Amino acid sequence: LILLKVDHNHSIIVCHWHNALPIPIPLFRRHNNTLVGSIISMSEQLKPLCGILDDVLQRLAAVECKLGVTPPKGATVPSDAVATSAVVEDVDEVHPRLAAYDEHMVRALTPFTDSCTALGSEMGGIGDSVRDVWNGVRLIVELGTEYKKPPEPVASAIQPHIKPCQDAMSKIRSARLDRKFDWHIKAVMEMLACVSWVVMSPPPTPSSFVKDTIGASDFWANKVRKEQKNKGEEGAKHTKFCDSMKALVLDLSAYLKKYHLSGLAWNPRGKDFSEAKVGEGGSAPKAKSAPAAAKVPAAGGAGDVFAELQKKKTGAGDSAATGLKKVTRDQQTWRKEFKKSGDAPSQPAATAAKPAAAPKFGAKKALGAPKCEYQTRGCKWNVENQTKDTCENGVCKITVTDPKQQVYIYKCQNVTVQITGKLKSVVLDSCTKCGVVFDTAISACEVVNCKSVQVQATNVCPSFSIDKTDGIVVHLTNEAIATSSFVTSKSSEMNVSWPDDEGEIKEAPIPEQFMHKFESGKMTSQVSDLYH
Repeated sequence: LILLKVDHNHSIIVCHWHNALPIPIPLFRRHNNTLVGSIISMSEQLKPLCGILDDVLQRLAAVECKLGVTPPKGATVPSDAVATSAVVEDVDEVHPRLAAYDEHMVRALTPFTDSCTALGSEMGGIGDSVRDVWNGVRLIVELGTEYKKPPEPVASAIQPHIKPCQDAMSKIRSARLDRKFDWHIKAVMEMLACVSWVVMSPPPTPSSFVKDTIGASDFWANKVRKEQKNKGEEGAKHTKFCDSMKALVLDLSAYLKKYHLSGLAWNPRGKDFSEAKVGEGGSAPKAKSAPAAAKVPAAGGAGDVFAELQKKKTGAGDSAATGLKKVTRDQQTWRKEFKKSGDAPSQPAATAAKPAAAPKFGAKKALGAPKCEYQTRGCKWNVENQTKDTCENGVCKITVTDPKQQVYIYKCQNVTVQITGKLKSVVLDSCTKCGVVFDTAISACEVVNCKSVQVQATNVCPSFSIDKTDGIVVHLTNEAIATSSFVTSKSSEMNVSWPDDEGEIKEAPIPEQFMHKFESGKMTSQVSDLYH
């Protein structure tokens, strides 16, 4: 449609109205009552511009259809984009981004998992866990196709939704495989760093970030290639594992470059992300909803039975089963005690009591009842079987009122014992991952048969005795470090920590290795050179 109007300078201006967008184009003017140009020449000049505008609109419509954006009402959609638009608007169809990700999994992930399975059942489990990681990322991609970008940072918003990925990666990290697969596992763990693309924003782009992880993964994969070189068919399996892993990362990078160029793509016209539920979506396309009639249970079904039983229940607690006779063992046809009518039921033969099953080797024994009490006889506090669940905030507090009192801590786990007041001695026996804090010990502090414990003297303790203990840290004050002594035997991983004059924490190991020599009829011992 061509419109003509005259402006304030008495010039004729032609306005071409195309797709609801008015574009004024001055094509000729009238000066000194002279008309320049003609209507026919104006139409000829507008034809190239119309073609350019049509091409731009077609390209915009194609982009909208690809992103799943519905064109506004009244806008003209090119005919070649109608089919694509119909597919995007159909809620039962898979989104193009999601369909492309599924193709990526079939094209690159499946060969990798197959190569893992070819190396044995142990590596086959690793391949399954990697597939779980990719399925977890698929869930995030599916959320991006249905919801708007969250207002808060993406990393914190999708944190609950990436737990399947984290669980699968933890399973790989904690796997205990044959030593020959050490480099394989390290290569896989370096490769899995590429999954972080879902929480990042440029720079760098997700595609570049994923491609950069190949270097760290290839560092270990090249060791595998070198070790398995010239080993025939078995070596070829390991080489295929390395090649398919690299191809998986490259294919993911190509997918991200096409569909997630500037980070995880979202649907600008989707639902608010606050409505997203954890676990929503899945590895398969959404199934069509069942007809409403199928939701109604058929007459006489289980729903009617339970409804009828509920009606018979009274306020006194009686139900439909109240007053019914109990079916004894001799009336149950599937039991050996059952006898047909006319025969007296036989009594079950007395069987000898089975001995209790012996506990499995290495099984943890259950702790006894927790105890924290003071015994007048012996002036001793007994703290036994305490855990973080039996103590408030995992701290067991004891107040010593007499310096003659001593504290005996036995079989405690994951708990901190805080002792207030001056006391005679402290004994830590058979404890695991425990901490003991006390003020002043007149005699000594003894640690026996413990694992991963920490002892702190906030004032003075003249002597520490450590026996059959693996993992202990003794924290002392700057004043006490010069007066405290240590007696150790059959122990390992022993350290002493103290602050220096400037307040900086220092730590030194207690020697475990010694060098013995026989000199002049006597045996002499010196600390190993490792501690000098």
